[in-house]
Amino acid sequence: MRKIEELKKKRNAVILAHNYQRPEIQDIADFVGDSLALAMKARETDADVIVFCGVDFMAESTKIINPDKVVLFPNMEAKCPMAAMVDAQSLLKMKEEYDYDIVSYINTSAEVKAVSDICCTSANAVKIVTNMPDGVIFTPDENLGMYVKRFVGDKDVVLWPGFCPTHMGITAEDIIELKKKHPEAIILAHPECTPEIIDMADKVASTEGMVRYAMESEAGEFIVATERELCYRMKKEMPDKEFYPVETAICPTMKKITLKSVVKALETMEPEIILDKEIMERARKPLENMLKAGR
Repeated sequence: MRKIEELKKKRNAVILAHNYQRPEIQDIADFVGDSLALAMKARETDADVIVFCGVDFMAESTKIINPDKVVLFPNMEAKCPMAAMVDAQSLLKMKEEYDYDIVSYINTSAEVKAVSDICCTSANAVKIVTNMPDGVIFTPDENLGMYVKRFVGDKDVVLWPGFCPTHMGITAEDIIELKKKHPEAIILAHPECTPEIIDMADKVASTEGMVRYAMESEAGEFIVATERELCYRMKKEMPDKEFYPVETAICPTMKKITLKSVVKALETMEPEIILDKEIMERARKPLENMLKAGR
């Protein structure tokens, strides 16, 4: 879209988009990826302005990592329901009870990150929890936490009872039906899915991990158990392969950002992510710890 390109040049702006964004948003983005890849890209960019197309916690994380940059978030109503399931005060009460370090999934607010010891994404959660010296409090995704527990031996992992509504909505019946239609397809599942779906999968990975796996695999067909828009990116990057989404796996929050809202944000330089400086400083350390850990 020429208008967006002109505005990007005028503002020295870069557009980052999550894998679950609308196809037209993915098409105009400078970089499309999962939470960890986007966080890394945000830290590396030399742009003055970052237009973040995703959900609230991602835009906040981008601002925390880049306090001196302008971070535009085209629709402030694009709020992650999972991130809203945990608050800092309640989490601190849990810490008092268990006296464990807090590992917070990146899908959390800046306030929650500020009371955490380290953050993680679905790509590096197992690695980070494994390397923690003692038991941990894992928040907020219980499904991801249960997946992590499969790999960390006897380490005590206290789970916060949160979940992703979109991944919780993917059922065994959905996967069975797709497998009947495409018996040769490899089943890929996101670790935010329920244990039942995890057990059915041939490969469990973050969205970026799914893309990488499909690229390296000799298989030509994949059932993709995550938000359906990832299949758009996968097909675009691997046109010779077939990707079958769970059609009902739609994150309505991710769809709140539109081309119109991106144009408006670049024209008006609003809405801008503004966070309390003290919270940003405290939240930066667990995010930086996460980035140092890598994938």
